[in-house]
Amino acid sequence: MFYKIELKDHIRVPPNLFNLSLEEAVTQRIKKKYDGHISKELGVVIDVSEVGEIGEGVLIPGDGAPYYDTKFRLLTFKPEMQEVVLGKIKDIADFGAFITLGPIEGMIHISQTMDDFVSFSKERTLSGKETKKTLKIADKCRAKIIAVSFKDTTNPKLGLTMRQPGLGRLDWVEEAKPEEKEKVSKT
Repeated sequence: MFYKIELKDHIRVPPNLFNLSLEEAVTQRIKKKYDGHISKELGVVIDVSEVGEIGEGVLIPGDGAPYYDTKFRLLTFKPEMQEVVLGKIKDIADFGAFITLGPIEGMIHISQTMDDFVSFSKERTLSGKETKKTLKIADKCRAKIIAVSFKDTTNPKLGLTMRQPGLGRLDWVEEAKPEEKEKVSKT
């Protein structure tokens, strides 16, 4: 899920940025500090969306740079359990598929790609034995997050599934809609 988070931090503005306006210098330093930052609390920081209040600068002896108490907003992506996400297949291996979800990647184990016996081919595709459905690189898919780990903050891990109604390659989902409507009308 994408969030706008308001934070307050002490932002150090080094002397080489004194030629910029205070707001520009502070914004540059916030971006340098937070862009790409990953943590369990914030998720993945995408951008600084707005710099609000900038307090009065404080000098610390021996440093030469002022510090400003600053309020600002960050745009972040924090994956949530059971969240349904759209993504694009980036790579396929014999154990599953890697999917790009914008600022972060997830992995769909081969057993979670479809309700079928799935096999891996040398052309880097996953194929269902009964359904004849295939999954290949660049396919757009809808998946559900079933595991989130920030154990290694430089490389968070997401586990996904596509084995539920409404999930899978987008054209599979569209094909399944009339069948679902029929089931509902028969009951």
